[in-house]
Amino acid sequence: MRFAGLGVLCFAAFFFWANAQSAEDLIQQAGNAATDALRMEILERLAKTPGLDPGLARDATRMREEIQRWITEPKLYYFDQQVLKTDRYDFGIATDSPLFPLAEFYRARMLTWVTLEYGGYWSKEDARRAQFDKIRPLFEKSAQAFPENPLVKMYLGTPLPPETSYAPSDAAPAWANAQRESLERLADIVEWWIDHRMRSDGQYGGGWGDDCEMWRWWVPVLIAFDDPKITGAQERFSRALLAQDHMAGGYTSHVYDVEHTAEDSSDVLTPMMLLQPASGEWRGRALRLADLMETLWTGVNERGFLQFKSTYFSATEVDPSPQKACDTVYHPRAMQPTLLLWQRSGDERLQKLFTSWMDTWADAAAREERGKPAGVVPSAIHWPDGSIGGLGKDWWNPENHNKDPLYVFPSAMPLMTQTLMLTYHMTGDAKYLEPLRTMAAARLRYVEHPVADAPEGSAMWCAERLAAVTGTVAKYRLLTGSTDFDPLLMRDGNAYVRYRLDGNASRVAAALDTVAGALRINFPGYTSEVRYTDRVLRFPSIFGKNGMFLDGVEGISEPDTTLLYASVTGDPDNPQVFPLNAVRWRTPPREIAALVTNSGGDRFEAQLFHFGDAPRAMAAELYLLRNGKYDVVLEKMSAGGEATPLLQSSIEVNGPVSEVRFELPLQVLCALRVTVRKD
Repeated sequence: MRFAGLGVLCFAAFFFWANAQSAEDLIQQAGNAATDALRMEILERLAKTPGLDPGLARDATRMREEIQRWITEPKLYYFDQQVLKTDRYDFGIATDSPLFPLAEFYRARMLTWVTLEYGGYWSKEDARRAQFDKIRPLFEKSAQAFPENPLVKMYLGTPLPPETSYAPSDAAPAWANAQRESLERLADIVEWWIDHRMRSDGQYGGGWGDDCEMWRWWVPVLIAFDDPKITGAQERFSRALLAQDHMAGGYTSHVYDVEHTAEDSSDVLTPMMLLQPASGEWRGRALRLADLMETLWTGVNERGFLQFKSTYFSATEVDPSPQKACDTVYHPRAMQPTLLLWQRSGDERLQKLFTSWMDTWADAAAREERGKPAGVVPSAIHWPDGSIGGLGKDWWNPENHNKDPLYVFPSAMPLMTQTLMLTYHMTGDAKYLEPLRTMAAARLRYVEHPVADAPEGSAMWCAERLAAVTGTVAKYRLLTGSTDFDPLLMRDGNAYVRYRLDGNASRVAAALDTVAGALRINFPGYTSEVRYTDRVLRFPSIFGKNGMFLDGVEGISEPDTTLLYASVTGDPDNPQVFPLNAVRWRTPPREIAALVTNSGGDRFEAQLFHFGDAPRAMAAELYLLRNGKYDVVLEKMSAGGEATPLLQSSIEVNGPVSEVRFELPLQVLCALRVTVRKD
């Protein structure tokens, strides 16, 4: 009897030991799982393990619920207010629980994305360092607890390899292989968001105000090519946002600063006007913004110039607060679709409206006032006196917003310089060009002879901060042919701009290879891990200097989608204001590469390579050609440079858009040329 009792006790001890071991194994499996969905399944098994400690079973169920929320919560950033206030998130898991390390893994991810999202952390070096000094140890402890977890490794700088291969073609030039892979991988990311995050109401999980920004990085596959799935998703989203109650007046009904209020209209209308340039629907919505600008948002200031009355406004009211009473370089964002309509149509009403507004900014740029150097565009003009800056003590900081850096010089300077450049293009009046030329000259002097510790607000202090105007200078160069600032473009310009200047294809090939390399790794960092939809491509930035590691991680970079867009369209900068995209390829962005080699009002040239296994029928929709008759030639290029004609035809251009149809052979480099007929 005593023996039998001992046997029962031993069996019971073995039973509980075996189940405890099983629980430990399941916790390890959950922690090392490659996906959150698999982790949920393992935790469910753990919670149902016979004889499991009730507290651990409760924790397993609780953790499973939190992971399910991480996967399925419509609001991807549901945790941010709690994390912002406390640096913590209440998972309901005690610190002595075996599942506490798993909860800390999720907290580390939350903290990372909060840091990426909020400028108070990201734009301030000390604050960013403090954040990552909290985050990195959490991931390092996760790595100790779960050494095989691939996401932990990814966050700590060990890249995740791609699951899909896009093999290069031996027959393709280096630029084509790199560009093709970049386009394919970007399309993969875009389609993941459409397939996994787009909800029945059209949102992606970041809220309307952030979701609407996604098109800005879609442009290489959305604006440069014609993919029905991607185009359809953008149209669906644009219509859904515009149908919201707060957009009934054609602009948001919420009074807030222009950088944020403009997004809900400009970031849905602009892409649709680029995709459907002949649509009367989008034209009408763009003209509604002109109505608001004429009747509500602007007035003639005390200097006799037209300007916006405030940084804060809506479809029905303008905030009259003197502190906020500033026109700024961000205001072109509110008029972005209407500026595009003016560019494409030459509408006389819009010409009068926008030239009057740009007269204000040309005058402000020319003035030397409050310490602002003559020739420099300020970041703000105060209403109603028309003085430089705002009520802040310094001209470069108008103090018109509760997040000061947003409007501090240079702020969104490219929006204003491109609006001035557009006005010069439409009118031929050099006064609109002069601010760009002055600032470009100052920038060139600075890059050739940098000045350390230049006084705040001085010409060299401004020039140090004006690198972003290079995009507008590049548009000026390609539009006019002026070589005045080629030395600046060769220093500050992107690889495509420099390629257009010197024809060095190896440079643009190397840059496109860097884009491909950035998109090739860490797919979850661009998709399932993202918590804020205005930061989809920002994940690699945590591996820069003063990020996850003080000195950064070599070989991980942010993908330059502006460069990719430039190479396939010929537009040297983004298409938000004054786009110079010479072409839209009417074919999906798969198994193809297209490099625009020349573009302008009287010509278009590009090289193309088709990676598919059958001839490809497609078209080129051309936007920059002036009215007239043009010869069209498509040639097959041999390795030795010999050309074999595949197509010779002609087109007549009678408006802002023309089209060339052709068929690409497979696996051979081709050149497409459209030139003015000389008869």
